[in-house]
Amino acid sequence: MSFEYVSVEEAVAHEGLRMVVVGGTPSPWGEAAKGVFHVKSIPWVATRLVYDQPALQTWAGQLTGPVAVFEREAPRSGWAEILLLAERLAPTPALLPSDPAERALAMGLCHELLGEGGLAYSRRLEAVHAGLNGAGGFAPKVAGYLAKKYGYTPQAGEAAQARVISLLGMFAGRLRDGAPYLVGDALTAADIQLACCVGMFNPLPPEQCAMRESTRATFTWLDEATATALDPALVAFRDRIYAEHLELPLSL
Repeated sequence: MSFEYVSVEEAVAHEGLRMVVVGGTPSPWGEAAKGVFHVKSIPWVATRLVYDQPALQTWAGQLTGPVAVFEREAPRSGWAEILLLAERLAPTPALLPSDPAERALAMGLCHELLGEGGLAYSRRLEAVHAGLNGAGGFAPKVAGYLAKKYGYTPQAGEAAQARVISLLGMFAGRLRDGAPYLVGDALTAADIQLACCVGMFNPLPPEQCAMRESTRATFTWLDEATATALDPALVAFRDRIYAEHLELPLSL
């Protein structure tokens, strides 16, 4: 289901669901939330994040990623809060399994994708660390900004690569032997999130995802060890999930 970008003032006055997103960048946190709303056919409007806009900060809180607001309820940030809101608003199709063990597995995989220390979080730290050390990744100015915003330390940056490689291996392993999805035989939120995270290593082509060339260069950058860990099965999985379940081209 497509959505509309509106002004902050229009979003505040809008009845129903609206979400603040980072504009111009395929952030996996925002794209995963968009994907959940699309699969569930939940109508919503978007407003782009503007850091120096007081009205936006007052309404949605201090923003570091997507924030969803439904009617007059409190703002929800973080992948889990947004996902659970979507599950409540549109229980069908469910993106979390009904079986408790499989639900716990799906939630755990989601955390390893978008939670603190997860794949997207660690990839960002990996690119910040590289940028600050002249080894690729984010441009130095951007790396410095993100380092302050997300509590970067050299120790965390050095550890990020090993975490990225380990997680890429774990997710590739779950797709071996032709498994169609990460959990069971139906699409879950974890599948959507993994598809969105792969873009941080291998972006969708420009005709499907238009972004600034500097951003594309960052997302395309891979050191040798990370490139080796990026199993082609992960890219093929991303492409299939988008083709079968999500909307292209991306609207950033």
